[in-house]
Amino acid sequence: MRILVTGGAGYVGSHAIRSLARHGHQVAVYDNLSTGHRFLADGFELIVADLEDATQLSRALSGTELVMHFAGNAYVGESVQNPRKYFRNNVQNSLTLVNAAIDAGVRYFIFSSSCAVYGVPDKVPITEDTRCQPVNPYGETKLFFERILDAYSRAYGLRAVALRYFNAAGADESADIGELHNPETHLLPLALEAAAGLRPYLEVFGNDYPTFDGTCIRDYIHVTDLAEAHALAVEFLQGQSGGGFTALNLGTGGGHSVQQVVATVEKITGHSVPLRITARRAGDPPSLVADPTRGQQLLRWAANRSLEETVASAWKWLNSSKRQTIS
Repeated sequence: MRILVTGGAGYVGSHAIRSLARHGHQVAVYDNLSTGHRFLADGFELIVADLEDATQLSRALSGTELVMHFAGNAYVGESVQNPRKYFRNNVQNSLTLVNAAIDAGVRYFIFSSSCAVYGVPDKVPITEDTRCQPVNPYGETKLFFERILDAYSRAYGLRAVALRYFNAAGADESADIGELHNPETHLLPLALEAAAGLRPYLEVFGNDYPTFDGTCIRDYIHVTDLAEAHALAVEFLQGQSGGGFTALNLGTGGGHSVQQVVATVEKITGHSVPLRITARRAGDPPSLVADPTRGQQLLRWAANRSLEETVASAWKWLNSSKRQTIS
């Protein structure tokens, strides 16, 4: 199957395109490289263009059977400060994409969504039936586009799935690709950089949460497990008849606190992680853990890699010659 992957030169997208290739698909990457990196798409057809570029988008969609959509902005804090940017890039541009896909005869659509659609849940683990009530513009944009896909599936026969990620982490075992954000806001790479002496300390936002050690609990899923779920979602959509929209959680079903992640980083690296405890961030729930049962059943998938394996892969990436050259 020919698949167009928007944002395929980004973190999760670059791992997904490799999984798709292993499953025998023909993959083209569509990325404006505003936050992505050209080398992450090495070995794949790369179209450098904006989603607003109707001519390039139309050409890229010619012959495409499935669109896998990662492109967008993903900083929660920035979305609060600049919601206009987020609604333009995550909703308006995504709408342009799905309209062009429908016009080009694309039958299948996979969307990179987020557990941010749930906001602060009443209970965990979180099922897909949990009420969606985002607490920031980023989560709102993800939910908004999910609703667009649902409506389009009913009206136009599009077969679509939204994959709601929990906390993607780690790197490809080859250490050829990995997490590379600027600025970096994710716990694991920040903790590893503190362990390596690349930053003076790891900032911990609150240690007085109603959890067993006072720090936030999150569901950390290895990015390679996440990528494999995307390839299996292709098979899931191919097996459906007629139009339809499905939202699925992608997580491990288990949570780790910030302190547990730090302890694992110290164990894997052999270095201490200096900490600086600061105030809680507004809107941070004490615990976000997926119930991945539905995704496991429908995709015939499971997250197999442990937190230790996730940390070890990210540490290997941080110390790789390619990562150090980029730095």
